[in-house]
Amino acid sequence: MSAVTVDAVEGGPPPAKRKNKLIIIGAAAALVLAGGGGGAFFFLGGTKDAKTEKAAKPNPAAEAGEGAEAESFLDVPPVVVNLHSTDGATRYLKLHFELVAAPGVKAEELKKRLPLVIDAIQPFLRELRPEDLAGSAAVFRIKEQILLRAGDALGPDQVKDVLIEDLIQQ
Repeated sequence: MSAVTVDAVEGGPPPAKRKNKLIIIGAAAALVLAGGGGGAFFFLGGTKDAKTEKAAKPNPAAEAGEGAEAESFLDVPPVVVNLHSTDGATRYLKLHFELVAAPGVKAEELKKRLPLVIDAIQPFLRELRPEDLAGSAAVFRIKEQILLRAGDALGPDQVKDVLIEDLIQQ
């Protein structure tokens, strides 16, 4: 009996062609892995780490000089109001926010006049309907109205921004 390989008996490809296919498949797999590794490097590891980036960024307070004032915040106690409901159901809104004093204005000065701010925003909040509070645009509108009404109550250039901490509808 002559030396016949198992592939020849079973009708498979000759050993040389089989070896070439394995080399091609291996090379293709290596290219895919190298490409994926390079992509992962650029997306995940190709930038500086967070500590290096923070150290590289200039400090705005340091640029303004030593006399730069820190922002002062005035915490406004939570305001709870009934919402205007067309279906007769009782609905409530609880709003807790902070006022950011304008540069040169101290929060203690604003705190003395805080009842004027609360009195100015309550009518606006009471006229809101539950559907007025849907979506992220509602938060922006409420912040804008509080800022306008606080400016009217406290005077121009007294409040820089409004920070909403809680906005709960029940």
